[in-house]
Parts: sequence; structure tokens; C-alpha cells
Amino acid sequence: MTSIHDLTALELATAVRDRELSPVEVTEHFLDRIDRYGAAVGAYVTVTAEMALDQARRLEREDPAGRALFGVPIPIKDLNLVKGVPISFGSATYEGFVAPVDDSVVERLREAGTVMLGKTSTPEFGLPCYTETSFGEPARSPWDLTRSAGGSSGGAAAAVAAGLAPAAQGSDGAGSIRIPASACGLYGIKPSRGRISFAPIIPDLAGLSTNGPITRNVADAAALLDVMAHHNSGDLYWAPPPALGSFSAYVGRDPGRLRIARYIDPVVPTAEVHPEVRAAYESASAVLEALGHEVIDIQSPFGPDMVPEFERLWFSFACMHPVAEEMASKLRPLTAWLRERGFATPAPDFLKAQSALQLATRFALLVTDEYDAVLTPTITQPPAPVGWFEDVADPQDTFTRMKDFAPFAACSNVSGQPAVNLPLYWTPDGLPIGVMLAGRFGDEGTLISLSAQVEASVGGFWGDRRPTMW
Repeated sequence: MTSIHDLTALELATAVRDRELSPVEVTEHFLDRIDRYGAAVGAYVTVTAEMALDQARRLEREDPAGRALFGVPIPIKDLNLVKGVPISFGSATYEGFVAPVDDSVVERLREAGTVMLGKTSTPEFGLPCYTETSFGEPARSPWDLTRSAGGSSGGAAAAVAAGLAPAAQGSDGAGSIRIPASACGLYGIKPSRGRISFAPIIPDLAGLSTNGPITRNVADAAALLDVMAHHNSGDLYWAPPPALGSFSAYVGRDPGRLRIARYIDPVVPTAEVHPEVRAAYESASAVLEALGHEVIDIQSPFGPDMVPEFERLWFSFACMHPVAEEMASKLRPLTAWLRERGFATPAPDFLKAQSALQLATRFALLVTDEYDAVLTPTITQPPAPVGWFEDVADPQDTFTRMKDFAPFAACSNVSGQPAVNLPLYWTPDGLPIGVMLAGRFGDEGTLISLSAQVEASVGGFWGDRRPTMW
């Protein structure tokens, strides 16, 4: 028998519109699953049960017309502000802090008739590519609870993969949607720079980070992106609207025969690609070729000289969250190490780093814009064991492991290109390994059309796989 959590986000919305299910029934179902399985996967840092049920009751008196995700629960990452709800930014230094306003993306989700189940877990200030904090459980991949769900949207991905939410909002500054999507066997979109506003408080600055959807299938991601996409006055960046009027319009649309470049050499010289990741990459290439696309090997358009420049930005952005002097001792070792280097970075060096990365991007896009999409691994290894990143001598070693684990994803954050994780491959041990497709700036549509075509070719939700706890 089909359970509520077996339905996609769009199927749930249809059932609500047809009065086969009520928003309250749907919300209660997911709250029950969170109560039963939430701690095991470390998906939620805050569950807003009463708020969610109040939202659901109000929706039962509203008209769903024109709202594609009406009545669908969508949790919010704990880096995003929800007025009146505690937010920790993954840090013990923000214990007791309550958000004074909503982020504009949260407003969009509420206006669309979605229900917020709670706040999903994230690492301190979203800086690591794994989700382990000084409080709460680590976010674990539901496919193997000894493995990390990745980060920094690790809680969001764990929630969706464990059936604790039909879809989730995440954010991505150096792979933070695509890395956990890979570790949890999900589809995730990092949109183009400027596609989704961070108003009213969070600044755009270098434009590395953006919000985006994490889902089980392409159609849900496109629908969620339609809701989340918006621009606010004062934003530094802006992405052109989809040519077909919506991102959902690209689902099921024949993408035609595409030219797809691929490369597997990491931009980080010390990174090594695991054999199973190579197998996933070759398998994805074969699927694309079988669909009639031309797959062409290229050299990496980004060179290793961009790595230290990106590090300077990352060190500096680690300093963005103000931390009271009396709370500084509560910072995790990696965060303290990153902030120490950030505060020691002179402003001219920061500007030089940003200039160097923009120059590198201009040359890289001369190469990649000749193709409709670019295929790479998402991460270099299968999902890492929980605790592995910090099982080293000092924070610098942790940072090195992070760079070696996820050297591909950040390139799209630097360039501002859209990129997606495709959950196409599982190891013999049952661990998911994704591959990444990056597209031309502003052209999420082609990636969505291509992704939907690939999804249909492999059957159902990427072969109808489910973790045991499903």
C-alpha cells in the first residue's frame, strides 16, 4: 500500500487539491516519521510541530488554485531565517537566538502554501562539507547510518532521503546542495547566481552561495525552484527568467541532441578520485551517449592556481557571522581556524583573490560555453564515515580532507553557473554516488530537460531505490 511519504511533492499537492488528503493529514504523517526516525539520521535541529499544524489548518480554509506545491511540507535549513523560530547557524555560539524576520525565500515558500516542518541541521556557519555540530546528532546518510549525509545541507538531504520530508530547501556556497544530494542519493539543483535572493539581511558579496531545492525527482525540483526563484531590490546579482516561463515547463521537454563535455581531473592537485566514483562517471557518460548525446573529453577549464584564491575567500567568509567575545570558546576547532585566517587576510588580498577568480572564470567559460553541459563527478569518494573529516591531528588537516573530498562542486559557485547532482549510481555496498552536470549561466532549463530525460531512461525515481528505513 502506498504511504503518504511515498508520494512525490507534486503528487501530494494533487492529492490535497483533489481532497484525497488534507494538509493536516500530510503534516501529521511527516511529523510522526520525524518523531520516529529523525534522531537516527540527524535531519532536524528544530521541529516546529505546532507551527506546522497551525499552518496546515489555515491552508484547509484557503484556495489552492495556482499554487503547485499547496499543502506540501518543505523544511528550512538552519542557515535561513524564519521569524520567531530559533536559529543557530549550526553554532553553539548562537544558542537562544531567535530570528527577527523571514528570509525572502521563506516568504515565497509560505505564500506558495507549503508547510514548514522545522529547521534542518547544518554545520557551523555552513562552512564544512559534512554536518556535525557541537550539539545534536550528526546528519547521516539513510543508506548507511555510519556514513555522513554531507554538508552543509546535510540535514535537508537526510530528511528527504529518509522520507521525513517530500522535498527540502537547501543552500550551496561550495557544493552544499550537490554534495549531500550525492551522499543521500537525491537530485539537487544549485541555481545560477542571482536566481534566488538572500534578502533582506544576508549579503550577496562574491555571489558564491545560493538557495536551491533538494528532492527525489526532477519535476519536484523544478516546481520548487519556480517557487523559490525571485529577485529583490538591492540584490547585487540577477539571473534572467526561464525562456519557457517556468522551470517546470522544461520537465519532459526533449532537450534535443546535446554536446556534453566531461572531465575527471580535480582542480585540487592532491585529490584522488575513488574507483567507484570513476565507475559512476563512466556509467553516466554511457547513459548520456545511449540517449544520443555527444560526450566529449576536455581538460579541466579551471587550474590549480584558483585553489589558494578560493581559500582566501572562504577564510574571509568564515568571519561573516558576528560572534560575541565571551562565546568564542564555543566555536568548533575548524571554524576557529578558518576565522583566524580570515581575520588575518588584508582587504587588498581579498580583492585580489576575487579578481583572480573572476579572470579564471572568464577564461573557463570560453571553453565550457561551447557545450550544452559539462559532466564531472560530484565528489571524489563514496559518502565518508561520520567523524572521518575530524579524525585528524588538527583543523588544517580537516580542511585538506574537505578540499580533496569535494574539489569539483565549488567551480560552479565561482563561475555562477547552474549545476545539478544526478543520483545515477550505487556501489555494491549500497552507497549512492552522484555525478554533476553544470550548464551555461542562466540555463537551468537545459539541465532540467536533460535530467528529466536521464531520469526517465533509468526508470522511476532513479530506479525506484529506497533506503531500508523507508
